[in-house]
Amino acid sequence: MEQTYVMVKPDGVQRGLVGEIVSRIEKRGLKIIAMRLNVIAEATAKEHYGEHAERPFFPSLIEFITSGPSVSMVVEGKDSVKVMRAVNGATNPVDAAPGTIRGDFALDVGRNVVHASDSPEAAAREIAIHFKDSEIAAYSRVDEVCLYE
Repeated sequence: MEQTYVMVKPDGVQRGLVGEIVSRIEKRGLKIIAMRLNVIAEATAKEHYGEHAERPFFPSLIEFITSGPSVSMVVEGKDSVKVMRAVNGATNPVDAAPGTIRGDFALDVGRNVVHASDSPEAAAREIAIHFKDSEIAAYSRVDEVCLYE
């Protein structure tokens, strides 16, 4: 099974959307195998968003993502990277379909509630930034026989 990194950003935590987002992930059939609520350290945020370091929005992105608690998760399932990107909706909430997290709960690209890795390679990198191997729990869901052929 594929793993991906998902974050409920500080705006999602502040708005009380964590339960709704976790529920959507689980109802879709994906499995949460690690989860943490914390304020991300500045150095960790800079490592996570390193590919944007030269962009003009980088300083404000780091300031925002470290401004309050966020929820980091490792989510597992078949094609979890693609599935989570679809569950989240388009990065710009204006383009996000109704029924997606961003389509239902966000209005601005700078406050779009959630992050999910955009590739399996990015997922592996982001998971390693936020979690130790010992913090990831391997287990089987009782409904997996109903989810996968």
